[in-house]
Amino acid sequence: MFFFDACVLASSARLLRAARAALAAASVALLAACSSPVQLMPTPVKFTTGYVDPFEHKQALGASTSIPLLYATNRAVFIESRQPFYSIFPSDTLRMGAAQVQIGDGSLDWEQLRRLSTSVSERGRPVLSLERMEEFVALTPQSDAETSPEAQAYFALINDALAASRHRDLIVYVHGFNNAVWRGTAQAAQFHHFTGRQAVVLVFLWPSAGSLLSYATDVRAARASVPAFARLIELLSRNTNAEHINILAFSAGARIASEGLATLARPNEGETREALRARLRLGQVYFAAPDEDTYRFVTDLRQYIDLTERVSLGANLGDRALRFAARHQRASRAGRPSADDLTDEQIAFVNAASQQLNFDMIRVDPRDIPGLGRRAHSFWFSNAWVSSDVLMQFLWHKAPADRGLQESHTPNGLRFWTFPPDYDQRVEGLMRGRNPAEL
Repeated sequence: MFFFDACVLASSARLLRAARAALAAASVALLAACSSPVQLMPTPVKFTTGYVDPFEHKQALGASTSIPLLYATNRAVFIESRQPFYSIFPSDTLRMGAAQVQIGDGSLDWEQLRRLSTSVSERGRPVLSLERMEEFVALTPQSDAETSPEAQAYFALINDALAASRHRDLIVYVHGFNNAVWRGTAQAAQFHHFTGRQAVVLVFLWPSAGSLLSYATDVRAARASVPAFARLIELLSRNTNAEHINILAFSAGARIASEGLATLARPNEGETREALRARLRLGQVYFAAPDEDTYRFVTDLRQYIDLTERVSLGANLGDRALRFAARHQRASRAGRPSADDLTDEQIAFVNAASQQLNFDMIRVDPRDIPGLGRRAHSFWFSNAWVSSDVLMQFLWHKAPADRGLQESHTPNGLRFWTFPPDYDQRVEGLMRGRNPAEL
């Protein structure tokens, strides 16, 4: 489906003749599409040092301003089609396909984009727009992916992408609240772009209503999306050659990823934890400003943390969006946590996990980070320092100290990590002497 003419379609007579439910859903998406476009995120600081050009390799040379992207969704469709129109309603069917995202309005060429993508300047950042989507396979709860030619062809497409990548990991991005299809794909596409077009990224497009007025609706949709997400990770682990399956979950997407990982942590009959870990191949998990109950997040974490390489939580304690969410849900959020919502046993677990189980609490403090708004929520892609750290975790699989962060402790023993004042200089030192193959 093509989205660049959505504002024109909004006024067409054909939509006026559509069913009331379809029109209501379309109106929400189109109102979002006609406002607040996604602009190319600031260049992560690791790529502004001048020591490494992330696009200097054969796959990126001659690349275009169009970004291919894998997707999966549990959104219901209005009409079955290779280019379907996805609704805001959850379904039991897991759909997978490929999307194409365009950077700029067509006047931007590759060399201009390459310079912008290695520049510290935030002026003139082009808009990202969803050009089209093509669905390859739809799996109902009764479908057997192993015997489906369409599903196996899709997994073969992923394996081809992994074979061509320097990074043999698959990164699954789970977007947050107020994300229409076009916004979720744009966020995932720019993340893929700033891996030097090297990482294989798949976005899970759960049915957010794409409206600031639909928070309660999104909360319900996120909970309803947990089975589809867990099924997706299970299918990817069984049918792809990814060395690790990494997960980046933002805001309300953390509800899905957290509960989904806890679901996956239940072993099959007779399966050991070691066998389960080997089967799932979970690597780096990063929760950016997670909008999940603190109590529930910790409860889930205890179930799956031993199955991962590392779990990180990026939190801005002044996050305005999570302050609203806490009032709405009547519980602190994991991205703006309160120890008052945890039992003594949970507090002891979190403290021990931060010391011994590769659980990293990362304090994203606007007082320490240049250009970060005091109440920022979308910091993982809107701030060059934070996005740089996220990229280094996923591409390097390194601990925080090896990514330039600074260790700190609370009085009760919780270890957490901060961005030191000389973070940019530390990153420059880390990048010095590296080549594109080591990104």
